[in-house]
Amino acid sequence: MSGLSWLGTAVGVVGVAGILVVLAGQLGGLAGRMPDDLGVRDGRLKVPSRTPNSVHSQADLWPDHAMRSYAAIAPLALQGSGPGAGTATMARLAALVQGLPGARIVESRPDYLRATFTTRWLKFVDDAEFWLDPAAGVVQVRSASRLGRKDFGVNRARVEMIRAKLAAG
Repeated sequence: MSGLSWLGTAVGVVGVAGILVVLAGQLGGLAGRMPDDLGVRDGRLKVPSRTPNSVHSQADLWPDHAMRSYAAIAPLALQGSGPGAGTATMARLAALVQGLPGARIVESRPDYLRATFTTRWLKFVDDAEFWLDPAAGVVQVRSASRLGRKDFGVNRARVEMIRAKLAAG
């Protein structure tokens, strides 16, 4: 096989593989399975992922966790002051999340919000949770990819973007 024909074959194989991956994503093959253990239990959101694909504002509650440092992120500050600041922040957060690309709110209560974020082409899904922590006076957050060992910083970037938009009012 000549060098050019080998190169043409390789390019063709890579192209077909790429098309098959995108097709698999469009058909839901890369969405993963929704975790059945999300939510708040004993004042904690679900433990951080075992691989570098999640962020968690309560990561320090698991001091021996291998991904504690990677997952650690600050909770979201309440917007405003007074007794209604928490519920007002959660309502604003729900409206903000609903307007983000690929977002779908799965559960919304005055003290808890769960949403999924789906990527456009491959349809990867991340699960995000926001809990109004009355004892700490903040909104605790956890965001994790369902599939893959790494998220390439996507969950952290999303939470920081949400933090900035929430603070901007």
